[in-house]
Amino acid sequence: MKLPRICFAIAALPLALSMQAKADSVSDKVSADLPKLMALYKDLHAHPELSGFEVNTAAKLAKRAKALGFDVTEKVGGTGVVAVLKNGPGPVVMIRADMDGLPVIEQTGLPFASKERATTEDGIESGVMHACGHDTHMTSWVGTAQALTSMKDEWSGTLVMILQPAEERGKGARDMLADGLYERFPKPDYALAFHDSAGLPAGTIGYTPEFALANVDSVDVIVKGAGGHGAYPHTTKDPIVLASRIVTSLQTLVSRELDPQDAAVVTVGSFHAGAKHNIISDQATLLLTVRSYSDETRQTLLDGIARIAKGEAIAAGMPEALMPEVNIKDEYTPATYNTPEFTHKMAELFTQRFGEKRVIETPAVMGGEDFSRFYRADKQIESLIFWVGGVNQEDWDTAKEEGTSLPSLHSPYWAPKADAVITTATEALTTAALHILQKQ
Repeated sequence: MKLPRICFAIAALPLALSMQAKADSVSDKVSADLPKLMALYKDLHAHPELSGFEVNTAAKLAKRAKALGFDVTEKVGGTGVVAVLKNGPGPVVMIRADMDGLPVIEQTGLPFASKERATTEDGIESGVMHACGHDTHMTSWVGTAQALTSMKDEWSGTLVMILQPAEERGKGARDMLADGLYERFPKPDYALAFHDSAGLPAGTIGYTPEFALANVDSVDVIVKGAGGHGAYPHTTKDPIVLASRIVTSLQTLVSRELDPQDAAVVTVGSFHAGAKHNIISDQATLLLTVRSYSDETRQTLLDGIARIAKGEAIAAGMPEALMPEVNIKDEYTPATYNTPEFTHKMAELFTQRFGEKRVIETPAVMGGEDFSRFYRADKQIESLIFWVGGVNQEDWDTAKEEGTSLPSLHSPYWAPKADAVITTATEALTTAALHILQKQ
């Protein structure tokens, strides 16, 4: 039987005073832990592992959770870790961090820069880097676990802390859920996570009610033809010309079939065909990324891609046997939805903790995050993922003044101001959990 949700109808002044007292103890705890947390961060940064191969990372952090008194289960959904701490009656709060690095050769120049190399599931040998900042996520996860276990007398309920694999491939959350995350372990009433941001000054919190990140689909379109000599095109069925028509027509899906206020993206990221100047190939391959927010818009786009591909082939006179193949990859990431009332309440809480200048509402983005699956698996859960800025303030000011670009997430040059990210995220997650789990 689910416990009733906590009531947020608390008078503003007592809440502010209460949170100030807790904020001081949280801040003191995080400050005291920061030197060791930064040592952990540097170790994690120097030794990233690719999606699905986070074996050493998971073992290292699982050991820390066990030492804090959590009941720890490893190898959930692959390399996932679930750490449970029951501390009396109350809600169940889940806090998630992702573990995987990216096949990127690091170029930050940091003294602890990654020199790791590995082979991807696609057989590509590459350097490996935490170019999306998951090392800051894991370090903050540890910092939050340490803070909350040291303050057990101040809260009541159950804490479920998970380390998720393969976020970058859009499958880690799905695999953990399929492995019984909500059946084998306490099902959360609240789910929390954060992501470092390359678009906000260091230590700034960004929050987005409702849709925050997009549906992400990868689609392969195999355009068939009948090849031949480039000097005699009339004897062929040219797949390059057909594929070019498809690329052009795909642009009308967003511009002419969707409401202009319904955000969506259809990008052809790769167009590959042929091998020589005077040979008309018999196949062209288009690789697409497709972004949307609602499930209805997603389906409209996917159906439209298939329709346009077939329609252009018919217009080009292709026989049925040469109709294009449209393959939607199964590593689909659903849109991330932050439950509105809960998001606003947490934003108020963060504002009381950090001040108005450090907590801002940010627009939704077309990036993807499979944290979304935890809410979609049970929409009774209150869910929030928020941003924590990682851009050094001086770099931010210079870029704004000079109109220059800063490194983005997934850039080989992305090096967040880690101490600010870790401190802010740890304090925010701890403060949120303490409020949700406050003794009644």
